[in-house]
Amino acid sequence: MSFFLVFLAIVIVAALVWAGATIVRGRSLPAVLDGGLDEPATGLPPILLPERPTAEDIDHVRFSLGFRGYRMDQVDEVLERLRDRIAEQDEEIARLRDLERPQVEAPE
Repeated sequence: MSFFLVFLAIVIVAALVWAGATIVRGRSLPAVLDGGLDEPATGLPPILLPERPTAEDIDHVRFSLGFRGYRMDQVDEVLERLRDRIAEQDEEIARLRDLERPQVEAPE
């Protein structure tokens, strides 16, 4: 029990020191708390899609990592579904274009 009280006292003192140092620097405590977190520094530039993406372009998409970013497994799943859908559409377009071409019959 005494260990908990010592720990609690240390936490309260640290909070008071932090609040006092913040006020001394000219910023009010609510302004500091409402300011939120700074934007995360990006390590890599994002790789964006071209105007008419292909299925291979989806494999090369990369996002910068951030503290409050998206779940990587969900982003990967969406990108895989998008890649597969674009590949299906490309195959369907190619098949339909083959049907439109006039069939040349061999002379008998």
